[in-house]
Amino acid sequence: MLSDRFPLPAFLLALVLLVSGLTGTAAAQVQATFKVLAFYSGTWDAAHIDFEKEANQRFPEFGAQNGFTYTATNNWDQLNNLSASQYQVVMFLDDSPHTDAQRNGFKNYMDNGGAFFGFHVSAYNDASGGWPWFNNTLLGTGRFQSNTWGPTAVTLRTENRSHPALVNTGATFRSSVSEWYSWQNDLRNNPDIQILASIDNSSFPVGTDPNQTWYSGYYPIIWTNKNYKMIYANFGHNAMNYETTTRLSSTFDSPAQNQFMMDALKWLAGAG
Repeated sequence: MLSDRFPLPAFLLALVLLVSGLTGTAAAQVQATFKVLAFYSGTWDAAHIDFEKEANQRFPEFGAQNGFTYTATNNWDQLNNLSASQYQVVMFLDDSPHTDAQRNGFKNYMDNGGAFFGFHVSAYNDASGGWPWFNNTLLGTGRFQSNTWGPTAVTLRTENRSHPALVNTGATFRSSVSEWYSWQNDLRNNPDIQILASIDNSSFPVGTDPNQTWYSGYYPIIWTNKNYKMIYANFGHNAMNYETTTRLSSTFDSPAQNQFMMDALKWLAGAG
């Protein structure tokens, strides 16, 4: 070190160390340029609840490094009068709106410049219900059809490497562990939907239960709707010991998947 060969007065050495420390802190954080508001319920399935808890811990850390603030709430009524000037991106972590006021508020938000990032079970619906605009128009999925079990990681094949959300992932990338869903509608037949990533054939079989394993087929995992600022990603279900509610995997243990999420958020917010 410089101070070993040319001793500095104590106060100057302290000043050098202080400035170095401040520089390191500044380098680790980025000026926030957009705001994310994440909605969750935390009431259904220990694995979904665990993902929501993990997301609410990790996204503030990601935000400090990637230029956004992150606020989480289980008050879905905040959707009722939400505007894009308040929060540039809305996330649904483990549920979707239920009341007419919440649903109308979210649709108005999306129709007037808002952006949406949905995860895993936020898109779930069955024959007993669903929200036609959300499930059919925005997501394009129709009803939930089947799922894999138990949760496993897969290799994802990027369908459009030029999309800003995928420019840093490569032609294929490894996902984190998750349960995976399939849907009533074939998204390839919907001209409004652009599939961004699907399960690569090298991943088959997907699942550990022979009765809930996919052995072949085409399964989109990440996509966008060309008429809206939105991305849906079908991961967000940690492997769990249900007897002890102990986490056995992390949705955030894939660096490439984490990079996709950061690039996706920046694209949705118009920040890069």
